[in-house]
Amino acid sequence: MCTLRYVMILAISFVGTSFACEYPPLVAVPSGEDATMEELLAAQAQIREYMTAMEEYLVCINEETEAAGDNAPEVYGQIMAERHNSAVLEMETVAEIFNSQVQAFREANPETGGMGMGMGMGMGTRN
Repeated sequence: MCTLRYVMILAISFVGTSFACEYPPLVAVPSGEDATMEELLAAQAQIREYMTAMEEYLVCINEETEAAGDNAPEVYGQIMAERHNSAVLEMETVAEIFNSQVQAFREANPETGGMGMGMGMGMGTRN
């Protein structure tokens, strides 16, 4: 029981260091059926900023995981891997949602042709 408490305290102390990695807030994606071209372009710019901030978050998570080294409790590594993978999944989901709304906009406004909107996702590998 004492060993379990020690491991949990140690894990919590390691996890506490990851709070230095600031998780960016989500971006609202307008409905493609109702949005104007300007609204979608503004959302695209916000999403690009969000993606850049999320890439920085992933770098921070990876750096903190490496800094903890092999002496970190196993649970710490699992938590950090889960944070990394969740962030990547969120990024992919935001891009998919935006792309589906761009498609909805194109269908609702065929005269615009979409003007090259969309979010290509060239993210690295997941842990």
